[in-house]
Amino acid sequence: MTAVLLAIDTSTEQCSVALKVGDKIYQRAAITPREHSQRVLGFVDEVLAEGGVTLAEVEGIVCGYGPGSFTGVRIGVAICQGLAFSHTLPVYPVSTLAALAQQAVRMHGAQCVLSAIDARMNEVYLAAYTVQDEKLLETVAPQMAPLAAVSEQSWWQTLTAGGDDAAELSRKQTIEVTGAGTGWQAYGEALNPNQQVHVLDDVTLPLAVDMLTLAQSVQPLAAEQLEPLYVRNEVTWQKLPGRS
Repeated sequence: MTAVLLAIDTSTEQCSVALKVGDKIYQRAAITPREHSQRVLGFVDEVLAEGGVTLAEVEGIVCGYGPGSFTGVRIGVAICQGLAFSHTLPVYPVSTLAALAQQAVRMHGAQCVLSAIDARMNEVYLAAYTVQDEKLLETVAPQMAPLAAVSEQSWWQTLTAGGDDAAELSRKQTIEVTGAGTGWQAYGEALNPNQQVHVLDDVTLPLAVDMLTLAQSVQPLAAEQLEPLYVRNEVTWQKLPGRS
C-alpha cells in the first residue's frame, strides 16, 4: 500500500477528508449537507498543509463512491477523478456502508455489522459485514429497499428477529450484531422491532479516515474507470457467492 493516500467522501450529509502520511493521519469532517462543493477542497488543502505534503506527493486517492445522496456522490466522485487525473493517480473506491462498518470496528470492536443509511421516503441503503482475520468482509452486498422489503428478507430476519433462525444463529456464534448508520436512527423501530441489534448512536455517518483503512484491500482503478455506486434499481436481495 502506498505511503501517502488522500481519502474524500461527500456521499452523505457529512463532508469528510483524511490524509495518510506514513503512520500519521490528518483529517477534517463537518456536517454540511448543502456546502460539500464549497468545503471539500478547502479540507483537502488543510490536511495537505498539516501533513506537510503537496498534492504532487500523494500516491493515491481513496473515494467514497456511495451509496448516499445522488448529488453528494456525484460531487465526491467528480472531485476524486479530477484530482486523480491532474496527477495520474490511482483511485481506490470504498463504499460508505463499508466505511460505517469499519468505523464500528474501530470505535467499538464490532464483529458483525449491519450498515444502514437513511435513503429518505421510508427506504434505506444497507449492507452486512463481518470481521475475519482482522479484515472486514462484505457478506451482503450494498443495496437499497423500502422498509417493508427489508423485513421480509431471510438474511435480515436471521440476524435481527427472534425465533428459530435467530436461535440457530446464536448457537453457532455468540457475536453481537451491531447496527451503524443513520438508517437506524430514522427507522430503528421498523428495522429492529425485537431489539436484537445493538445500535450505535455514535456511528451514524461515514468518515474518510475509515476509508483509508479499507483501501488496503481494494483494487485500485484508473480515474476514468471510477463510477458512482447508486444501488437504486439494482436490488437483488442475494448474498454474495460462497456466503450462506
